[in-house]
Amino acid sequence: MGKLIYGPTGLEIDIDDRVLAHIRVVVNAKFRRGESFLLNWEHNSEEGNGRSSIWMHPTIPLHIRFFGNRPPPVNRTWIEALMVTANSANGMVLIAEPTGAG
Repeated sequence: MGKLIYGPTGLEIDIDDRVLAHIRVVVNAKFRRGESFLLNWEHNSEEGNGRSSIWMHPTIPLHIRFFGNRPPPVNRTWIEALMVTANSANGMVLIAEPTGAG
């Protein structure tokens, strides 16, 4: 379980390394173009359920910390699907990994 650590207060969001690797690719692409977006995720029952959103902006400090030392393989189809959500009015939604092509 990795962490996305965001903002000057160091908000820590626990995210599976595989999911985090895909988020990192999308965030990198968006920030390189100077684009901001909303990142949305659902909390599990241990966190009290519910949902959260944060405004991702290239000027706000971001630290991505992976638990494992080996980078997980990247699924291009999943990255494209995440990018579509990141470009939408509702922002990026952490959708499930598509099955099939990777």
